[in-house]
Amino acid sequence: MNEGVMELHSSRLGLTDALAAKILLVDDEPANIKLLDRTLGTFGYQNIITTTDPRSVLGLFQQHPFDLIILDLNMPYLDGFEVMRQLHELGRLDMPPILILTAQHDQEHRVRALRGGAHDYVTKPFAVDELLARVRNLLQVQLYQKSIRGRNQLLEERVRERTRELYDTRLQIVRRLGRAAEFRDNETGLHIVRMSKMSVVLGEASGLSSAECELLLNASPMHDIGKIGIPDQILLKPGKLESNEWEIMKTHTTIGAEILSGDDSELLSMARIIALCHHEKWDGSGYPHGLVGENIPLVGRIVALADVFDALTSERPYKKAWPLDAAMQYVEDNRGKHFDPRLVDLFQTSLPDILTIKDQFAEPGHAD
Repeated sequence: MNEGVMELHSSRLGLTDALAAKILLVDDEPANIKLLDRTLGTFGYQNIITTTDPRSVLGLFQQHPFDLIILDLNMPYLDGFEVMRQLHELGRLDMPPILILTAQHDQEHRVRALRGGAHDYVTKPFAVDELLARVRNLLQVQLYQKSIRGRNQLLEERVRERTRELYDTRLQIVRRLGRAAEFRDNETGLHIVRMSKMSVVLGEASGLSSAECELLLNASPMHDIGKIGIPDQILLKPGKLESNEWEIMKTHTTIGAEILSGDDSELLSMARIIALCHHEKWDGSGYPHGLVGENIPLVGRIVALADVFDALTSERPYKKAWPLDAAMQYVEDNRGKHFDPRLVDLFQTSLPDILTIKDQFAEPGHAD
């Protein structure tokens, strides 16, 4: 009969799986442990750990990825019910099945054990073929679930990789479009770098999450992408714009929003908001929609302040860089007009970090 059981056991589970399965035996009687260990070993289970002290189960479980726990109920210090309670309190998703092996035959103990988390229940003295069949069945389910979890983890990793690839692709598109706008507007890449990093400083001070700040860092360089659609004779005009020309220039906000529309990714969605709203003003005198106060999206308000400050304190072909005191006075004078008053306060508090960015990414030949 034992040869038949072994043949069935190996064919249904697989010899390799049987040898690999890690089993924990818990019984306070050394003789019972020895009998179980020898019985399971005879049928191919060599990866077995035993203990006669139920207090050691929790530590052993945290050290070893068991595929099955065979547990007695009546033990000193901790009974089997308490051991199961401790194990399930860990909240592990990879909890192995528990087979109760006990001398308790009554229905009350059986039901209590099954309700307490046991997956099967065998009474002593046990029939070898019955015990092995139940061990085999529990291990089949456990190993199948482990296989499913492994495949799911692999799929999740592939999804994460693919999501990252898509994000990186979008990010490269954003950066290249931003560079295209810079070439059209005779801006320098370092202005874009400084402005975006200053925006992150303000975003962090405003309470944005790290993920939102990363989006802000990568989306803010797109604020002037719409200038691609402005005619050269207006965009590159050296003198003051006529009123009709200024109206055309202002459309770079809506052009930019249109360029960035049609994609629901967080990156391009934020870039679209910034392109559309970075010329709105706190008092409603901005464009394109004359939004007032907090009706202006926060990221638009942040970029507006960072962009203006860096433009004021940077040298251009048509102007010299403003001194810091003059630029800060301009920011203060426009509190509640152009700029969000709260952001002005945060900007002043964060000024050391802002100035560090200006020094670190100063134009070649213009470092302070």
